[in-house]
Amino acid sequence: MLGLLFYGYASGVFSSRKIEQASHESIPFRFLSGHLHPDHDTIASFRRRFLGPIKALFVQVLLMAVEAKVLSLDDISLDGTKIHADASKSKAVSYGHLVTLRAALTAEVDELLRLGEAADGPARPDSVEVSAELDRRRAKLAHLAQAETVLQARAEERYQLEQAGYEAQMAERAARQQQSGRKPSGPVPKPPF
Repeated sequence: MLGLLFYGYASGVFSSRKIEQASHESIPFRFLSGHLHPDHDTIASFRRRFLGPIKALFVQVLLMAVEAKVLSLDDISLDGTKIHADASKSKAVSYGHLVTLRAALTAEVDELLRLGEAADGPARPDSVEVSAELDRRRAKLAHLAQAETVLQARAEERYQLEQAGYEAQMAERAARQQQSGRKPSGPVPKPPF
């Protein structure tokens, strides 16, 4: 079911009715569904019930696709609508860029899921338990805080490495200046941010 939703979003099919129809008519949808044809109500209920985990997984799938270089997030036109996305042209992704990329991907996933919900009509929650929903959201916030801590630690480690490289370049430059007695040519190394 999750594969059907992700493939539907990736190919521009947002409505659960159209996903159901595609599971009958389209070979990729048929392959992903294992020649089963889930009802549109089942697809819509699945999407509503697992909306939070679907968002998180969709962002992870997109990030892995960018890292594997099978997805380039440029401006994409679908039906004449332009959606802005950031893409790094270098291999290394800075911490700041990673944060903005995650925010952009999260916003795009939210938009895709909103389009899917809008295509299915008004949402009718089956049964919502407020305390369970609050606990789920608190757990998500805790996971996000933990991920942010890991990202900050990686950024600090990268900064320390860049700072050590900068200090080595400056020491080498000073040694060349002392040895030759004149100012070294070339640009002065810039300290890391």
